[in-house]
Amino acid sequence: MRFGFGSRLRHLRLQQVLAIAAVATAVALPVVLISVGSGVSAHELSSLENAGYQIVVSAAGVHGIADAHNLSERILGLASVTAASPVLSVTIDAFPAGGGSTPVLAEGVVPDEFTPTLGPAEKGLFPDPLPLGDPSDATHFANGTYTGPATDDVLVSSPLADAKGIVNGSKLWLGPTANESGAVEYNVTGTFGVPPTALGPTGVFAIVLPLSNLQVMSGVAAGANASVNDGADTIEVAVSGPAATNQTALEHVRREVQQLVPYYEVSSLDSEAQQLQAASGVLIGFYLALSSVALTVGLLFLALVLVRRVESDRRSIGIRRALGLPRRWIAREIVADGLLLASLGGVLGVVGGYLIVRALATWASADVQLAAQWAIFDPGTLVAIVLGVLALALLASGVATRAALRIEITEALR
Repeated sequence: MRFGFGSRLRHLRLQQVLAIAAVATAVALPVVLISVGSGVSAHELSSLENAGYQIVVSAAGVHGIADAHNLSERILGLASVTAASPVLSVTIDAFPAGGGSTPVLAEGVVPDEFTPTLGPAEKGLFPDPLPLGDPSDATHFANGTYTGPATDDVLVSSPLADAKGIVNGSKLWLGPTANESGAVEYNVTGTFGVPPTALGPTGVFAIVLPLSNLQVMSGVAAGANASVNDGADTIEVAVSGPAATNQTALEHVRREVQQLVPYYEVSSLDSEAQQLQAASGVLIGFYLALSSVALTVGLLFLALVLVRRVESDRRSIGIRRALGLPRRWIAREIVADGLLLASLGGVLGVVGGYLIVRALATWASADVQLAAQWAIFDPGTLVAIVLGVLALALLASGVATRAALRIEITEALR
């Protein structure tokens, strides 16, 4: 009769079901938050650690790095530096055959410098070498005059190619606006895959073309009308030798680059990884603090159910105590009941949290799906959550035990 299996104890069974559900809900919240948060942090950390470059030069404002070609050459002159890849990212419009404009994310690169800065996972997504004509992008750049013959070659992402029926050898018109009259005809020389990112769907429409071409198209090439002369967003620097694996040596190279560009920000991915780890720890702490509210509510409900059971069993407890049953036996029985309910709730909460994350990875929006797919269900963390719930259940059981042991035998038997 203790767990309400009698036909006359439906109310008690309902209380037990609600107590288990409350604990399960309280456990599911930290399972979802911690698994998804840890997964996203681990993915971003892995991306930093496996990037092909180790140092990034950036500047404030839109396309804030000026004199990108020459600055990259100066950085290449430093010891241990093997590649310095200026990158310009601009949203432009593409006009595939068949009409209509399609907004695309365009990245302007120097082909020879871009490939060495790709990480292991990204290198397999791009053809090597990049079929973009002049490998150094020096002919069209022409020492900053942009008067040399341009190589109008472009690579398109596989989602864009599949959606618009673009193949190698196709013609693709590109322009800075949706007005096709200002577009330039380009020759498609290849496609590249698109890795999943935390900031957008995997089906991104993107293209890669020579840096100087995109600079002219977006108005950051040269001349009085250019917002930035020879502009870029970042310069990604790859190093070799001890600097690639030794934090002290990498910091030395970073300082050398910083001396070349005192007004730009120069950061190493190693330090960014450390900052990400610290931020991840703070975020997990926030998740636990947020989850503690739900856990408190769930355990309070469990305590109320146990106290209510004690009140319902006042006569039974009084009889057992009158017969000389030791107080520790009564306490042990109440604690066992509380741990059983909390254990069932904890296991159901872990299973429920897992199912919620899998549901988000299947049916949520694209960004949420991506984050949920990176979720990490660490067995140690899940066991620690359940053990924490059981420890709190001991407190809830203690409240009910105290109420049971304070019952006066004479009052209970009256």
